[in-house]
Amino acid sequence: MSTSRIVAYSEFFSKIFVFTTIYTMVCGRNVAIANQVPQISEFPKYESSAIDLQPVAQTTPENTPASTEEPDIELTVIDKLLNEPVYSPFRREGTVKDSTRPVYVITGEEMEAQGARTVREALKFLPGILPDGTVGTEVNALSGQFIRGSNSAQVLILLDGRPINDLGSGGFDLSEFTTNIVERVEVLPGGGSTLYGSDAIGGVINIITRRPTEKVTTQAGITLGAYGLNQQTINSSGKVGDIGWVVGYNRTEAENNYPFSIPEANFKGNRENNDVLYNNFNVKLEADLGKRNTLTLSTLYLGKDQGVPGGVPIPEPLFGQGYFNSLTNSDRKYTDQVLTDLTWNSKLGGGDDSLLTARVYADFLNTRFDSRNSSQARYDNGQTSYGLQTQHSWKFAHNQTLVYGFDYRNVSATNSTFDFFSNTKTVTYDDSISQGALFARYEINFTPNFTANLGLRQDFSSLTNGSFTSPSVGAKFALTDSTTLRANYIKNFRAPNLFSLYANGGSYVGNPNLRPEKGDSYDIGIDQKLGNFGLLRLTYFNNTISDLIAYNFVVPVATYENIGKVRTTGIEAVLNLQLAKNIYAFVSYTANDPRILRSTNSAKVDKELRFAGADSLNAGLSYETRQGLYAGILMHSLGAYPTNNTNTESLSGCTTFDFKMRVSLSNTLVLTGSLDNIFNQRYQLFPGYPDGGRVFQVGLSSTF
Repeated sequence: MSTSRIVAYSEFFSKIFVFTTIYTMVCGRNVAIANQVPQISEFPKYESSAIDLQPVAQTTPENTPASTEEPDIELTVIDKLLNEPVYSPFRREGTVKDSTRPVYVITGEEMEAQGARTVREALKFLPGILPDGTVGTEVNALSGQFIRGSNSAQVLILLDGRPINDLGSGGFDLSEFTTNIVERVEVLPGGGSTLYGSDAIGGVINIITRRPTEKVTTQAGITLGAYGLNQQTINSSGKVGDIGWVVGYNRTEAENNYPFSIPEANFKGNRENNDVLYNNFNVKLEADLGKRNTLTLSTLYLGKDQGVPGGVPIPEPLFGQGYFNSLTNSDRKYTDQVLTDLTWNSKLGGGDDSLLTARVYADFLNTRFDSRNSSQARYDNGQTSYGLQTQHSWKFAHNQTLVYGFDYRNVSATNSTFDFFSNTKTVTYDDSISQGALFARYEINFTPNFTANLGLRQDFSSLTNGSFTSPSVGAKFALTDSTTLRANYIKNFRAPNLFSLYANGGSYVGNPNLRPEKGDSYDIGIDQKLGNFGLLRLTYFNNTISDLIAYNFVVPVATYENIGKVRTTGIEAVLNLQLAKNIYAFVSYTANDPRILRSTNSAKVDKELRFAGADSLNAGLSYETRQGLYAGILMHSLGAYPTNNTNTESLSGCTTFDFKMRVSLSNTLVLTGSLDNIFNQRYQLFPGYPDGGRVFQVGLSSTF
């Protein structure tokens, strides 16, 4: 990290420490740990209002006010945030206040109010992550997740707590998931290999899908918007006797044929071949087998047909990041994905302190890319995954909890190219990876004010160098009733993907002797309650990734090598406020400084890692009532960042303002609307690839 940034961080933390110390002496309030948004307990919840997106008062016989008039500031705003349900920090159900690590959540209800159509869009205003699409801002734009200096292949994607990453080429495109199936999304920065294994070197994103509601409910909705957006959804949820269900369908279509310009290339025109059609289905069946056993079958089908328009060639600099772009008027991409699992939960003993979970799952991921412009070829990627998870969550003493278990996953993946000119098919790779692991996490509350946890995982792999040991330790201490300190260390890793190991075609050659990428993640933080109207969460992190895998053109035979090391330092800061009755605000700031410490190219040493170093600032001000009205202004600002590792090219970033609205027209009818990028700020997230500019959408949904 540069000296100037170190000084800036030191001054910032000094001011925070002085402030919190003085404030604690004056106020002496309760401990507060929180996130931006609370959890919704069932789907759908239109009989409530958008006020559930922010903290609300909890009325009990003990705290019912003598007067029937509501106070201007609701006194239990912090408690609502503290009790946010989360799974990923523990590998069991818990709450934000129980975690020693910062975890950030967006709920399904907030996604609706923000008009988020996909999980990629839903992450836009969360701290700790740079979720902007790397090739555009359309609903189908390829998702890129950058957490604490990591790239998308180094962030583990979970579906209800189990992995779905593509081990053929790495990562998972979050634009595939439409939000109609989602109850909440959790972002856990800093890695999670102790609980989840490979690919969690930078962080974990856990997508929690909707569960059956007690009452039979059907929701149907339609959304129309700019550039041909046309979305229809229908969802049914309920329970009859011992059988519950969630069944849904989402069809999303858009043309995305907006005008744009690329000044660096002296180009103006309309986006062509940028259309998309989603057809997503979801089914979840849940059976109560007596009072202590539950069996759940869940299946998702994610289908997408989209144009691939390419990018505008950037003539300067020569051989720069956008130099080899090309606009394509007929290239297409098709994805068909089936994600299915069967889960058995059993409460052991006579109470609720012992839960045994067993899950088997099977995933089938297929992607086809048709190039009809220059190469005249078809590229096919297929992955088949089979997995098993067994774990026991056991609170064996009033102050001690143990979670332990076994994971297994086998992934077979193929990649091939069919050349239309020669009518020949070339197989790039066709291989598999088997991964197994034993893990345990022990947590103890030494005193009401001091909690610590220890974790250990041993991964075994069919790869030559694929086995790894991942320890972790965490602690939090309530310094006063209103101030909590926390600290964590996690050792993480990522096994090489099949492409980097076994690719054998074109200009890419794999290396079967690659070692796993290794990570060490440290963070320290403070959670400070601000009276009874706000919460500040501040985290300093240091994340190191070594043995980075990259394509090395320098060695005698160009291939993939372990050639790099990156250390990222920075801060994550989140402030939630209730300014007055029905008026809420939040501000979040993420600062990243990823520095290349080792590389085969000396010109890259001590330079900033491309794309991952952007600072992000989010803010929002909203008016919300219990009658269902939500109106908010949200800001998203992305700082400048280099687009190459020698830092000779960069993009300036962007700042956009969005207006979001939700109105309950009746107990069963809800109107939503949004105007995004109000000031029509035009920018590029990758050289030569434009944004969509100002866009709008209006939706109407009915619950019956």
